[in-house]
Amino acid sequence: MKQNKLNNLKTGFTTGTCAQAAAKASVIMLTTKKLVNKVEVGIPSGNKLYLKIIDPKIGKDFAQCAVIKDAGDDIDVTHGAEIYAKVRFSKNNLGITITGGKGVGRITKPGLAVPPGEYAINPTPRKMIVKELTPYLPKDNKGVEVIISVPKGEELAKKTFNPRLGIVGGISIIGTSGLVESKSTDAYKTSLSLQLDVLKAQGFKRVTLVLGYVGENFCKEVLKISDDSIVKIGDHVGFMLKECSKKGIRDVLLIGYIGKLVKVANGQFNTHWRFGDNRIETLTHYAKTFGASKRVIGEIKKQKTAEATIHILRKNRLKKVFAKIAEDVVTRVNEFVGGGLHINCILLSLKGEILASHDA
Repeated sequence: MKQNKLNNLKTGFTTGTCAQAAAKASVIMLTTKKLVNKVEVGIPSGNKLYLKIIDPKIGKDFAQCAVIKDAGDDIDVTHGAEIYAKVRFSKNNLGITITGGKGVGRITKPGLAVPPGEYAINPTPRKMIVKELTPYLPKDNKGVEVIISVPKGEELAKKTFNPRLGIVGGISIIGTSGLVESKSTDAYKTSLSLQLDVLKAQGFKRVTLVLGYVGENFCKEVLKISDDSIVKIGDHVGFMLKECSKKGIRDVLLIGYIGKLVKVANGQFNTHWRFGDNRIETLTHYAKTFGASKRVIGEIKKQKTAEATIHILRKNRLKKVFAKIAEDVVTRVNEFVGGGLHINCILLSLKGEILASHDA
């Protein structure tokens, strides 16, 4: 595959492109009775790809083969997966019928591009498969049936967002451009946004956003919130809050560890260290605001983690710091999204203790 000129990273191709190429090669083998080792496909972005075919097979009334998913330099659990397409003629259905087999997930919840009950083969891959196979349709009132399968798909799906999205039994066949650019963060954020769509389609009026395992465990063990209604957002606080606002979700429960949420209180909406790490400086500022002595300030400044400051603040009767952080998180969030969100913020220690909460 080609190199991305902007970042010198190798571009790959999607599971949808793999399915498209395997389906085209299979229909060629079915109609010509000749094995195919490579096939050219036109992808949605307008490019053409020449892809290698593996395991080609021609049976009595079918043909099948696979394409190996190449994610380029992207971090993708489906990299190296074998995407199979089996094609056969059908007397019962005219046109082109596309369905899933082993390792391709099924949709169980509304809110996604494919309705519940269908296999998780997204609209763009379906469209491209139809486009490739249409010239090969038989002229004797027969249709063509395409079955997409991924032998290791069920196992791979456990490492994806599919279970949270209500997609069971395998991976999704996806791709809007046909190519995989090396920007996994964007793919991750897309998956997070889709979880909001699923929750909204199920009628949830309030969403619970947690920054990590501390918040997730607190929700499940203390608040008894069901796992499938919790969205674990990692560092992408600002992105997800704006997605909530954009999608008309007005009630948000935001739960996280003090070391992350103190950054939000300071106006940092991606909490990854690359975007800044002023945790101790911010906590020192709050302590000063509530009258901490020079000795206490000096003690706080020596700490390497936000967790280590909790005992110091408690011991010196500075618990108001926690309440102010939670309050400022809510204030900063509404400034960031332009208002309109009802935010309930819960601030936790690493042990999952509630340090403070604020409900605006």
